[in-house]
Amino acid sequence: MALRLVLNCQQIPAVFRYSTVFHHPRKILSNIGSDRQLTILRYTRNARNTSAESFAPRQTIVPTEVQGIAIESGYIDPSKIWRSLLFTAAFSTGSFIGVSIWEYETIRSRAMQALRSKLSVNWFKDRMKHNRQEMEQWRKDLTGWWSKLSPGERIFAPICALNVIVYGLWRIPSLAPTMVKYFASNPAAKAVCWPMFLSTFSHYSLFHIMANMYVLHSFSHAAVATLGREQFLGVYLSAGVIASFASHVFKTVVRQPGLSLGASGAIMGILAYVCSQYPDTQLSILFLPMYTFSAGAAIKVIMGIDLAGVLLGWKIFDHAAHLGGALFGLFWCYIGNQNVWPLREHFIGYWHEMRGPPKK
Repeated sequence: MALRLVLNCQQIPAVFRYSTVFHHPRKILSNIGSDRQLTILRYTRNARNTSAESFAPRQTIVPTEVQGIAIESGYIDPSKIWRSLLFTAAFSTGSFIGVSIWEYETIRSRAMQALRSKLSVNWFKDRMKHNRQEMEQWRKDLTGWWSKLSPGERIFAPICALNVIVYGLWRIPSLAPTMVKYFASNPAAKAVCWPMFLSTFSHYSLFHIMANMYVLHSFSHAAVATLGREQFLGVYLSAGVIASFASHVFKTVVRQPGLSLGASGAIMGILAYVCSQYPDTQLSILFLPMYTFSAGAAIKVIMGIDLAGVLLGWKIFDHAAHLGGALFGLFWCYIGNQNVWPLREHFIGYWHEMRGPPKK
């Protein structure tokens, strides 16, 4: 089960220590009292009646700190939900438009390469005349390595690289204010929209990113084989932002601010799609391969746990985000793939007219 980490501003104690434990398909469990501890969140608050707080002014709560960086918390403006909704709709639409253009340009490029095969020129040779042989060998090695990857691994590799880069940025103390502001989703913050997207590539814990990337790698092959890389990317990006929006709505309704980050919402979208598309596929638990269960049963259990987390108010993980991503994956399996994705053909027709005939 893929889990999106949430730092709860009202419930986490003064020193939050955590380590991660993996449970297939993805799991990162906080462990208070771990020997490997990290002081990532300090919280102090004035004595007050929390039940009467609701949408109280911000000054009633002393700001939370992450790595010494103050976090806007204690008040969630309900009107921001509209901003989040508009951004989610615009971003999801833009994602599918973007991948449709990518699909068109890929087909167009391949067609032109076939026509111009006799006239093709290696640009490495034009720009690096003194290092032709070395660059040619480098290109061949890279091309050889890339050709050995499966279609799923080819789309997984750049996504994983982006997640690793963002994880590395969290290790740079001087970038802490920027990371907290833009790479952690928080409905109480001034910057609401772009963190909904950027937080889906953000991991603070090493085991968190390892678990998430393991699950994404495990399910990306089946998803790409069914959807194709362009549609896969559209679903992945949209599921991530929709998961963030679900988290915003939940936190606003329960009046509970907090930071959320991780690729879990996006991965839950892919996981739900694959498990619904291939419900009879047998899965197993990591390190316990003798225990198997169907993919259809697995997604029901996972979503059931997240639903229970939402209803019972579990605050260790962002169950609302998981549920939002999974619901979008189910929607795409039963409705989107058959009825929404084919609509791109109308846009591609307009795009083809704008591009005009290829240059000779």
